[in-house]
Amino acid sequence: MRLFAAILLLLCHPTFAAERALRFSVTESWAMPLMRYEQGQAAGGILYDLHKRLAQKVGRRAEQLVLPRQRVQQILERGEIDVRCYVNPAWVKESHYQYIWSLPFMVQRDLIVTRQSENTLPGSHSGERIGTVLGFIYPTLEPQIASGLVQRDDARTQEQVLEKLEAGRYRFAVSNQLTLDWFNRRQQQEQRLRPLGELAADLVSCLVRDEPDVPTQKLLRAMVQMRQDGEFDAILARYR
Repeated sequence: MRLFAAILLLLCHPTFAAERALRFSVTESWAMPLMRYEQGQAAGGILYDLHKRLAQKVGRRAEQLVLPRQRVQQILERGEIDVRCYVNPAWVKESHYQYIWSLPFMVQRDLIVTRQSENTLPGSHSGERIGTVLGFIYPTLEPQIASGLVQRDDARTQEQVLEKLEAGRYRFAVSNQLTLDWFNRRQQQEQRLRPLGELAADLVSCLVRDEPDVPTQKLLRAMVQMRQDGEFDAILARYR
């Protein structure tokens, strides 16, 4: 009996207990190739693959929490997210004292986009509406918005922004290059949306919660190793 009790005690010890999944935030406004959804759950895409690979490298499972962009910050502040990827310091206004920034793993290029038939430039008319994603921050566009030269016309997702542009709801929109390229893949050549110019090129990183229940340093080192081994480039290549 004593031997049986000792075995049970060992199995119940934290060393032998299964460690919980790492909680990754997924913003519901992302679109392919960054993220694919099935029945409201994360199901594929660049960031889906990144989250799973990061968790795998530290011996954990990845729990991918799909959230409205406005709720992500609230949940971060409560410590209910362990890793938030695809973020740049210029996009966040709040303090993240509980979190450590990883190295950048890719560049997001934001473009001003229009239809093939459009031949004028945004801002040629005061108050020009421009398609944007609800909750997204566009630092380089803020002066034009503040002056009234352009007005935001928000949609819930990046894909919806491009669909509204295609339908003629406005003449110009902002899109990251990855989503624009993915969107254009299903269009006939003459119907493809075209970029007018680059609005911004921002390095994106991950925020990792720095608490005892998170393998913070292991995750940060895993990011370094993935870059050195070319794993980031391999993930991106699968969606090009």
